[in-house]
Amino acid sequence: MVREKPTSLRAAWELLEIFYVDKQLQSWLPERLVDWLADFDCLLSAKESTVYSKLSNFQKKLINLQIVEDDPDYWNGLSAALSVGWLDIVVNMLRFHGSYQLDQMDNRETENGLVEAVAVLVSTMPRLRPNLPTGKLGQCCKTRPDFVKAWEKWRGQVTKLECSAFWIQCGHKKTCDGLKNLLHIMMGNIKELTASTSHWLELFASHFLYIRPFTVGFEGMHHLAQKCIQLKPSSGTNGLTGLVIGVLSENPEVVLAECTQNFGPWLVTHAMELLTADNDYADTMLHEERPNLGGISIEELHRIVYAQVLCSHSLTWQIAPTYLSSCLNQGLGLLEILLLKQPIQDNRLVLKTLEICRLYELENVSANIMKIAGIYHWKHGRKGAGVYWFQQAHDKVRLDRIAQQLFERIGKSVTDDSFKQWEGLLELLGPDIGSAGGLEFLHRYRDFKRSLQQALDGRSGEAARQTVDFLIQLMRNPSTPQRFWLPLLHDSVGLLNCKPSPLMNVAETTLLLNKLQELSLAKLRPDFSNNHLPSHALSSVRLALASNLARAILEDP
Repeated sequence: MVREKPTSLRAAWELLEIFYVDKQLQSWLPERLVDWLADFDCLLSAKESTVYSKLSNFQKKLINLQIVEDDPDYWNGLSAALSVGWLDIVVNMLRFHGSYQLDQMDNRETENGLVEAVAVLVSTMPRLRPNLPTGKLGQCCKTRPDFVKAWEKWRGQVTKLECSAFWIQCGHKKTCDGLKNLLHIMMGNIKELTASTSHWLELFASHFLYIRPFTVGFEGMHHLAQKCIQLKPSSGTNGLTGLVIGVLSENPEVVLAECTQNFGPWLVTHAMELLTADNDYADTMLHEERPNLGGISIEELHRIVYAQVLCSHSLTWQIAPTYLSSCLNQGLGLLEILLLKQPIQDNRLVLKTLEICRLYELENVSANIMKIAGIYHWKHGRKGAGVYWFQQAHDKVRLDRIAQQLFERIGKSVTDDSFKQWEGLLELLGPDIGSAGGLEFLHRYRDFKRSLQQALDGRSGEAARQTVDFLIQLMRNPSTPQRFWLPLLHDSVGLLNCKPSPLMNVAETTLLLNKLQELSLAKLRPDFSNNHLPSHALSSVRLALASNLARAILEDP
């Protein structure tokens, strides 16, 4: 399995998790730090040596070594790895020892036995922790009493081996000295631990393992960290070490400053949630509204900063609303600006933006986006898409304007040829014509013309009566422009005259005659338009209606 490459950002986040999320597990906290160091020791310093760099350098050298126990770097690497609790590495390296080779010419049984005894002690070292990861060595103790008992027994075994007479029989001095140095580390000898570690955080972890395995509480850990810094001063500043000091000193300002300076807006934004948990001082400090920040809090400021970073990329802007919506002072206004700035050329992006509006209950913004989309599509010749978005926005004003434009484009006379090009647009309006504003007339007129054509062709006996129903609806509907009354009536003259029996009753015929009378009065206005109908159009309509009225009266029971 390929492990993910460690990064400073991930290391910082895991540190915060150790101290703030898992801080109730005080007894296991030291082991969590040891595990963290095992993953991120390589990041502690780019200039100074670390346990990781020592082992990496020795690994490169190992290829050309035939007798590892004669090389001082072998024993230095073993001591360094043991000091920070990398027990599996220590055991593996001990078994590189030449005494394990089967083709030895001399007698090395005692030497091999000492090496193996140290390896067994290393692999059985007690660890106060809930569990051990697969492949990791040590004796797991979940409770403090079990750990104390196991620790005392194990330390006794280490001391017993250190005082053994077998060391006199070991003929290889470097092996003898190297193994004894490992035993001194396990016995908690500060001199050997200081010499084996390179960074103060490594020495810090070694104290938890061998000198003060029962250390609990931030106060004791902070004091220990200061002592380790004095013993192992670091020449360069490192964000991770500064973060550790800030956390151990229980100073949220230092933690926030280190996160801001070294790890970027993501960590700052999310670290604040951890800092305020069970900490009244940090909660007040981060949530207090500050006049010098425009009336917003430190928390809101950093969330807005991170949201702006997300907004700058097309793949992450959709995450920004999550943070902006939680900023009640300025975040909601910025969220509206963000959503309104999204391109509307792509319908999928528009739908995604509208879904975000729905999630955060931004109905006004949603309506504005749909209006903007409608205007864009209408201006670029996609009339159907424009009408669709105006309908979705319930923008009756623009739909009425579109209707007026369509009236003008159809021409002063409503004919089948000029209307046909707009029939597809009317299909897009769908059955909910009430939301179409002024376009409702064109939709109903389309139905009227279809029915009229069927009636004149004699396709259906009921088509004539249905056509008359459509005509009455159009004449009664206030959305029908007055300038189209006469063309509608004139289109129906042929139908009214070709039937032996009247198609309309007295009331319906009277309604149409009254409309005709209104048109006669409207002719006196200077803005009246006759739609270029024949001069006899008015009289022919009046004659057809009068004839229909007479027949209707005669047939009226």
